[in-house]
Amino acid sequence: MKNDGICDIQCINENSVRGVRSQMLQDETFQLISDNFKVLSDPTRVKILYALIQKEICVCDLAAVLDMTDSAVSHQLRLLRDKNLVKFRKEGKMAYYSISNPHIIEMIKMGSNHTEK
Repeated sequence: MKNDGICDIQCINENSVRGVRSQMLQDETFQLISDNFKVLSDPTRVKILYALIQKEICVCDLAAVLDMTDSAVSHQLRLLRDKNLVKFRKEGKMAYYSISNPHIIEMIKMGSNHTEK
């Protein structure tokens, strides 16, 4: 059996190890990154974010766009809010949602571009 992609001998380059270790992030930062990707692992949440990239929209209109119930959309929005990916503002009895972090726009665009190639 071939071990493609695995070193044939065990030889650690201390300079490489030291150099890469000095560039590593804190474990807490890796956890936060992982948590954000977990939130993005659900297609419904990605659809919500994509819709919000297009424009600020109220919950009921967002539910109509996605052909979902208001409560189902609200549940997903709460998860996105918890990760500071979306924000809302109240206008009378309406709650309007928008992207709170411009980096998420780039992530969604990169994901879309990556799948098209």
